[in-house]
Amino acid sequence: MARSTVESGHGDELPASTGTRPFWEAVAQGTVDVAVRTYEALAASQRGVVLEESSRVSASARATLVSVLRRARDFAGAARVLEVDGAAADVAQLHEQAGALLLAAEAWLRAGEPARAAAAFERGGALERALSLYESLQAREAMARCLTRLRRPMEAAAVYRELGNPHAELESLRAVSPDIAVARREAVLRMSALLDAQGDSWRALVLLADALQEPELRGDIALQAEHTRLLRHLNLNGGPSVEPARAPPPPPDGYEYLKAIPLFGELSLVDMKDLYQLARPVQFAQGATVLEKGAPGSGLLVLLEGTVDVLVGPAPGARLLNTLGPGAFIGEVSLILDGDTSAQVCARTDVRALRVTRVDFQHYLDTHEAAALRILRLFTEKLAERVRALSA
Repeated sequence: MARSTVESGHGDELPASTGTRPFWEAVAQGTVDVAVRTYEALAASQRGVVLEESSRVSASARATLVSVLRRARDFAGAARVLEVDGAAADVAQLHEQAGALLLAAEAWLRAGEPARAAAAFERGGALERALSLYESLQAREAMARCLTRLRRPMEAAAVYRELGNPHAELESLRAVSPDIAVARREAVLRMSALLDAQGDSWRALVLLADALQEPELRGDIALQAEHTRLLRHLNLNGGPSVEPARAPPPPPDGYEYLKAIPLFGELSLVDMKDLYQLARPVQFAQGATVLEKGAPGSGLLVLLEGTVDVLVGPAPGARLLNTLGPGAFIGEVSLILDGDTSAQVCARTDVRALRVTRVDFQHYLDTHEAAALRILRLFTEKLAERVRALSA
């Protein structure tokens, strides 16, 4: 292919092979709009030639070229050009826009941004690299998330225990393989303790009984001792009882409530469980402000126990719009859209709830592509229905 040069308005000589001459002429003349359209019209091989030629132009010409490539949506090409100048943070952002997450992660490291590098490694599936960085940053929630995806449930459970997140710890322990007797025994004992502590002793008893039927755990002394303790606790050991013991309904753990939210109506079991592990337990005393009107949306809140009042209008004469109880949810729109809270929400009684923050949810969408498509489609349909209703 014949090679020549084009002189820019600044006296720079720009390379121009036969096929790329019109493009470089537009760059030389500073007509960015024309350069963008010309670049978009080039064949893929010609665009590759442009990127090769970019290493031989001046810094000012490369800056113009990067502007053109950004506007043409060739983010990978723009990142390649910027690599010459060592602009690591800009390169990382462009790689992310191009979907090249591992390249983005390496660029974030060069830019001195280990937290963003770890997130990019995680989203790109390089979980061991991500975990190593999260450990150095003491980002424990993220560590637990990576350990779960790496199928290291005992380690994930230990981190969730340190974080005081019992339902996420329980979900992690359930994933421990029965084939590893020592880990399985430890997991069963801990799950039993968690279930008993949250008032679900019957389920703990069933868990222990089932575990004692497993070949590797049959006759285990520690499991038998815990099983006997729970029998006494539930008055099922043959001692005096006023009436036959019956299994009470288990206290709400939030999974069924979260699953019932329309926005998550098409999630698979695995994706739903992963979402559930993101939820963090929160409590509010009677009279406490749960959501502040006008404050940035903090994400989804699912009520497990207690009731809240939803108030509208200026204080102190705010009008009671609704009272919500267990199973109700608020703030789901703020998971996806930025915006301020439109109403004041106060705890009428002591409240126990689960919260999914916007930051955690956005990360969930980044790492669960199929779930993200389903959620965003349902959200769009719901939003369209509201628009149609307002227009009617």
